[in-house]
Amino acid sequence: MKKILIISAFVVAGLSVYSQKEKIEMKLTLRDGNIITGTSSSITTVSLNTDYGKLEIPIKNVSSLEFGIAPDNANKNKIVPLVKQMNDTSAEKRQTAFEELAKMGIGSIPVIDNYINSPEYIPSEYSDYTAEAVLNEMKTAYGIEEGYKDKDIAFIDYEYIMGGTIALKTVSLKTEYGMLEVPKEKIVKADISYYDEQTGNKTFKLLASKHISGNTDGGWLNTGIKVKKGQKININASGEVTLESLSGNKYAPDGSISSTSDYESDYSVYPSYGNLLFKIGEDGETVRAGSKYSAPAELSGILFLSIYETVFNSSNTGSYSVKVSVK
Repeated sequence: MKKILIISAFVVAGLSVYSQKEKIEMKLTLRDGNIITGTSSSITTVSLNTDYGKLEIPIKNVSSLEFGIAPDNANKNKIVPLVKQMNDTSAEKRQTAFEELAKMGIGSIPVIDNYINSPEYIPSEYSDYTAEAVLNEMKTAYGIEEGYKDKDIAFIDYEYIMGGTIALKTVSLKTEYGMLEVPKEKIVKADISYYDEQTGNKTFKLLASKHISGNTDGGWLNTGIKVKKGQKININASGEVTLESLSGNKYAPDGSISSTSDYESDYSVYPSYGNLLFKIGEDGETVRAGSKYSAPAELSGILFLSIYETVFNSSNTGSYSVKVSVK
């Protein structure tokens, strides 16, 4: 089960510069559907101010960030009166209120939304300029979908969830087109990968409670590694998982460790339960990696990882630590 902690303030800051042997790769998904990829070498930790003190989490342990829409409560005393003004008998005043709200920042959206859904709200008798209409117009303009969150979410080691507010205005990213400063309000999600350039390794954590090949909802971990045909894929894995779907037996990346019946010490293209798997591309052929794998890629595409089991049970426990390099 994932652990959830709601945090009052969540601040991302670069406290020092990484050595040239370490790099953070980011994939930003924007609200308009566009995707930007690049690297950052300045952010070392994620600083979190909580009700219990300040925490410093190494950026290499942050697997992704989801950006919500924080309410602009500082302007609430201006926003709410404008919503009420759209009940005025004067069409000119209703139009003025509508146009002023439509020009406001993204943070006014949850303020309007919350007020419309509060007992205090009285729907307008007029249909020309309404709070519901301006809210829909603003959501469309900013690319906001229904069910949006008003908190930012951090995913730690693919397992823990922390929520709060990320105190930054932009994300700086070095891309193939140069340095880009992307406004936070335009970002839905940032996927983060830590890369050790000295060893050429990227390290991933596969969770038995999620990354199971039989899980149709996120069972395959997208590593973000682009493989070209002919490049050598090197994989080393360790760890232990308990698969409740298989009577609670324990498994290692090579196979069963609670009994010898399922264990295969020699290489086989056919996976056994608990084996570490990979595939190239979402529709690529499944390949057994086990605890150690080294061979040229037969296809080009994104590398995906998973644990072999045909039935998914969210009560599974444990994880594999997987190091991947492509040369």
